[in-house]
Amino acid sequence: MQNKYPVISGAEQFYRKRGQTGILISHGFMGTPQSVQYIGEKLAKYGYSVLAPRLEGHGTHYYDLEKCNHNEWFESLERGYHELKQHCTTILVMGQSMGGTLALWLAKKYKDVEGVILVNPALTLPSYEYLREKTEPRFIDEGVPDIKAENVHEITYSKIPISAIHQLQELMEQTPRILPEINCPVLGIKSTVDHVVPPENTDYILNHVGSEKKQRMILENSYHVASLDNDKEQIAKGCHDFTQNLVGLKVPY
Repeated sequence: MQNKYPVISGAEQFYRKRGQTGILISHGFMGTPQSVQYIGEKLAKYGYSVLAPRLEGHGTHYYDLEKCNHNEWFESLERGYHELKQHCTTILVMGQSMGGTLALWLAKKYKDVEGVILVNPALTLPSYEYLREKTEPRFIDEGVPDIKAENVHEITYSKIPISAIHQLQELMEQTPRILPEINCPVLGIKSTVDHVVPPENTDYILNHVGSEKKQRMILENSYHVASLDNDKEQIAKGCHDFTQNLVGLKVPY
């Protein structure tokens, strides 16, 4: 799909080419790479190569999102994987919310993914349940991002296409069945208070993946968009420690 609208300033893909261990980061539904950039920049300072693609239909206009399906969101992340693979010998994939859901699908398809890092991954979104099988309204108003910290800006849309919600619901419904096929190590990061995705989603994933190595990190001072919230430093450090324990830091020099 070709976007009809220009990319919002600040919502572009970002790529920091550093060492040969790469971390691919996926933003969530309605988000953009801006929402994960702080984490990405911190990981780049540790010496990892970091790529955060802009998922199809995101970061432009909600009319573009309306025309997308979840396969196109996955393909956006998959293209990022191949781009990062050109430079890196080792890759981990990290995702927030729906990005975590997509990260699981990527790890299922590409067995050379060394590890998966999930931040409040989405299998259910209770606030959207009433929209199942409905065709109207065409758009619903988007609320304020679920962030505990004050004065934080997230680039997002003012409206959500109902068709996109249905695509998200379909993706989430299909994901539990693939969890036993995920065998790489998994770090599940969850906020104790999340007004969008129930924290139990992370527990369910960790309990059902086929991985032998599984870790859980609890965020006590953040809501759903944790990568922009009070515990963002803790997330970056946790990702670094998890990665070091798996593969160490492979630098090109």
